[in-house]
Amino acid sequence: MANSKRELFIKRRLRNRNKLKKFSGGKPRLSVHRSNKNLSVQIIDDAQGRTLAAASTLEQAHGVVGRNNKDAAAKIGAIIAERAKAAGVEEVVFDRGGFLFAGKLKALADAAREGGLKF
Repeated sequence: MANSKRELFIKRRLRNRNKLKKFSGGKPRLSVHRSNKNLSVQIIDDAQGRTLAAASTLEQAHGVVGRNNKDAAAKIGAIIAERAKAAGVEEVVFDRGGFLFAGKLKALADAAREGGLKF
């Protein structure tokens, strides 16, 4: 019964994604991906299969290239909220993937909420 970290991550991701599909009600999905060095966020419309807005720490204009900390996450959260409003999106469902909702993800979510996104 010893599961590897990767297997547990995949189980969490699938469990989270299935709940989102069940309760999303057609809202776009705010999808977060975290690597060791960077953080990426996308707002995805699953009905049309297209990305409405995106932000990442790889964008040099924001001054957080290669950073993956709470400050960078908060900055990316504010940026994605601004871009979502520009795209006409006000309400989303938060797809954390298999990542735990703590630390960087919580900072990102709080900044996005302060920026005007509802989830």
